[in-house]
Amino acid sequence: METGLALAILGASLAALLAGIGSAVGIGISGRTASGVLSEEPDRYGQLFLLVVLPGTQGFYGFLGALLVMMKLQLFTGSIMPVTTAQGLQILFACLPVGLAGLVSAIHQGKVCAAGALMTAKRPELAFKAGVVYAVMVEMYALLGLLATLFLLQYGVNLG
Repeated sequence: METGLALAILGASLAALLAGIGSAVGIGISGRTASGVLSEEPDRYGQLFLLVVLPGTQGFYGFLGALLVMMKLQLFTGSIMPVTTAQGLQILFACLPVGLAGLVSAIHQGKVCAAGALMTAKRPELAFKAGVVYAVMVEMYALLGLLATLFLLQYGVNLG
């Protein structure tokens, strides 16, 4: 395998891996807290569900970044694009925003969602207003990471 292609595939892998790790940790944090609340208030499942799954969106963003790289390289067609070392490095660095933003924001979003779950135990009327809205504010930075990766791949890397 050429060095450029290896670097590009490494970038795609890091996008999915880092964002996926962040999502798994974030869901773990919010899920543990929500489970504790549900043990006392089982009727709050619907309100807590969104707070548990929200940190998982970053994993999807990382997967999308990896998929965009695979499509750019034409990995699914059987005629893989030739990639120089410089282009491979460009793709690798283009994947870092979605991977790193996903990793960090998903973990912090899990913490915000856990706090929202605790709030829901005492003030269920605030579950969406504060719990979900605050979590979405953290989500914004994962979206910005995805957009940066998307624009860098689309406009910053020319494979031919």
